[in-house]
Amino acid sequence: METVYINSPLGITKIIGDENGISVISVSDVGTNTVSETIPQVLQEAVFQLNEYFEGKRTDFDLKLNPQGTEFQQKVWKALLEIPYGKTVSYMDQTKKLGDVKAIRAVASANGKNPLWIVVPCHRVIGTNGSLTGYAGEIWRKKWLLEHESPTAQQSLF
Repeated sequence: METVYINSPLGITKIIGDENGISVISVSDVGTNTVSETIPQVLQEAVFQLNEYFEGKRTDFDLKLNPQGTEFQQKVWKALLEIPYGKTVSYMDQTKKLGDVKAIRAVASANGKNPLWIVVPCHRVIGTNGSLTGYAGEIWRKKWLLEHESPTAQQSLF
């Protein structure tokens, strides 16, 4: 497995993967990890696509993914990939789509264990009442990502 750390508008992004695909994309606060000086060949496309996303030039990803998780987690993460850029769904909508409304806590837990930040867009899942809830990457990052993907740029009144 190869690892690279890159700067992003939301902190230091860690990418781990090999020839079988990308297995981890995570974020941490600046100062927790040192930005890599070189990018391993096998991770260059992931770095390129993430940079394009942050520059507003990419709305979907075309990467070979290899997240590690249970069969149920894999099913939940696969469903997340179907949420379009600029759109949100509620945890209940996601649970209904997966076929068992009683599994809402299990679905939310699987979302929280998503190892592929941004690329598997768990940030697009919100509370039924529209609240920004339950985001392992911290709510301020979820808000930033949703605003970044918003089809109409919000202007500040002040």
